Amino acid sequence: MSASLNGSPALSALLVDISGTLLTGSSPTPGAARALARLRAARVPFRFCSNTSKESTQEICRRLAEAFMHVFPGEVWTSVGALKGVLRDAGVQRPYTLLSPSARAECLGIDSGATNDHSQDDTVEPYDAVVVGLAPSVFDYEHLNTAFRILVREHENERRRADPSSPSSTSVTTPRPPLIALHKARYIQASDRALSLGPGPFVAALEEASGTRAQIVGKPMKLFFETVVKSFGDNTLSLAPTEMVEGAVMSDGGSKDGRSGRIAVVGDDVSADLGEGAIELGLWRVLVKTGKYRTGDETREGVVPPDEICESFADFVDQFLDQGRFFNPRFSAGV
Repeated sequence: MSASLNGSPALSALLVDISGTLLTGSSPTPGAARALARLRAARVPFRFCSNTSKESTQEICRRLAEAFMHVFPGEVWTSVGALKGVLRDAGVQRPYTLLSPSARAECLGIDSGATNDHSQDDTVEPYDAVVVGLAPSVFDYEHLNTAFRILVREHENERRRADPSSPSSTSVTTPRPPLIALHKARYIQASDRALSLGPGPFVAALEEASGTRAQIVGKPMKLFFETVVKSFGDNTLSLAPTEMVEGAVMSDGGSKDGRSGRIAVVGDDVSADLGEGAIELGLWRVLVKTGKYRTGDETREGVVPPDEICESFADFVDQFLDQGRFFNPRFSAGV
C-alpha cells in the first residue's frame, strides 16, 4: 500500500531510480518487472535515472535485461553518462579519476582494459580536474592525497620553492582544477544488502581539505533532472508544479478541472534521489521502502519529507495506474 502525504496528483511522466528501486544487486525488487511491463502497456513516459558510478551505463542495461527489464536506447540516464558531457563542456583534457575501470572507460571514451593512471607525477603534464565516483579500491590515503595535491596545485608550489626566479614562479597562478563528483550519496546498499560508505564522505573530505566545492553531476541536482526531462522531447510535459488533484482524476488520465499532470521521481533514498533539484523543480517525490531505505528515513532531521511513500516500485505503479492517475498530455492536447 502507498501513503500520499500531500494529496494524489495526476502524473504525466516518471523518473525512476534503479539501484534499490528496481534492482537490489542483480535481483529485481518484488514485482518490478511486472510493474515495468504495466507502465509500457499503459504508454506512460518514463526514464531510468541512476547515480550508480561503480559500473558503466552498458553494464547497468545488461543487469536490467538479466532481471527481465529490457530497456531501449535513450531510456537510461546515469551520472557516468552525463560526466562525459560535463568534462567536454569544461574543456577538461586530463582528469585524475577515482573511478571504476568501466566507468572511467565510458566517461573518457577509452578501452575499459586500459591502465588507470593514478601516478602522483603531476609535473610534466598537470592534471586539470579531479573526478570522483564510487571506487572503493582507490579510496585510500595515497590516492586521496594525490587528488588533494592536484586540487591545491601543489606541483606549482614545489616549482616555486625549487626555483623562485623561474617564469612559472612569477607568473599569475592558473585557476585551481575543479573537483567533479558523480554524486555525494553518504551511503549505498552493498551486495550483501548492508549499508556501506558511498562516495559522499570522500568527496566531503577533499572539499574540506582543499577549500574547493565539488560540482555534482548526477542526482539530485537540478540540471541532471532538467536534462533527463528534455529527453522526452515533448513540450507538453512541464516541470512547473501544479495544484494537487484531490482524487478528481478522469479515467483517461486528465483531471476533471483540466489541470495538467506532474512529473514524478521514484527512489529509495530520500536525499540522494528525492532531494535538492527534485524539490526545486516541483517534482512529485515518491519514496519506496526497498534498497537502502531504513525505517524513519523520511523523518530524519533536515530531510524534506517525500510526497508519497510506497512499499515498493511495484506497489507505486499499481496504485498509480489502478487509481487512473496517469495524465496523458498528448491525449489531452489532441495529439
